[in-house]
Amino acid sequence: MGATVTATAHPPGLGASALAPKLVVDGVSKVFRRRKSSVTALDAVDLHVDAGELVCLVGASGCGKSTLLSIVGGLEEATSGTVWVEGERVVGPGADRGMVFQGYSLYPWKTVAENIAFGLEVGRWPRARRNERVAELLGVVGLKEFADALPRELSGGMRQLVAIARALATEPDLLLLDEPFGALDAQTKRHLQDFLLTIWRQLGATILMVTHDVDEAIYLSSRVYVMSARPGRIAEEVEVPFGQVRGSSIKRDRRFLDLRDEINELIG
Repeated sequence: MGATVTATAHPPGLGASALAPKLVVDGVSKVFRRRKSSVTALDAVDLHVDAGELVCLVGASGCGKSTLLSIVGGLEEATSGTVWVEGERVVGPGADRGMVFQGYSLYPWKTVAENIAFGLEVGRWPRARRNERVAELLGVVGLKEFADALPRELSGGMRQLVAIARALATEPDLLLLDEPFGALDAQTKRHLQDFLLTIWRQLGATILMVTHDVDEAIYLSSRVYVMSARPGRIAEEVEVPFGQVRGSSIKRDRRFLDLRDEINELIG
């Protein structure tokens, strides 16, 4: 694990032996200070993600969604408040959290297989286990025949599949997705949404995803956290009444349409 924790620390309100959520965000605030002014991006944000949940964060542009995800990922430091993953307090990046961004972030000089293997090499996985894990993930994302291809030889959707496989490679406790499908065309986006649902079901992944697309959030999520405009706060927690097996027909379900109206109204 990359996160660290004091020996007696545990998430708020839960003893060390209690069954805690996979992720707990407790009172997180973020203030960006400038020479003569400051901007409060996040104000006392509380949320949780249970093991095996796929939860989305939605809100207007500039509400702090990506900032919050960066704090959970350990890339940004909170001004106040605490983040816990698997009962450990997050103080920086760690292999317990895999991150995927909108811009793919692949190493252009490495092959697909080498990109997926990168975190395993850093983590000093034995070569045989590393190769086994890469082969497994190439199968999961359907890119076995592209193992030796470079990122420039792939479509945008395929590059994002590689990025997701790389994030999953180290078997993280939590997968963090920051608008991962935002730059893709509509058809590719639908394909990758269904792929993500497959990963969620088959691997039992725990996922926190930022998106500006309300339909996407409802289609994918167990729950949706709606954030208010700056300073970012949790305006509402919305339960999504669909199971893990989903298809395009749910977008015509009256409950889906009602949720979309409710969330859009909350965003304003």
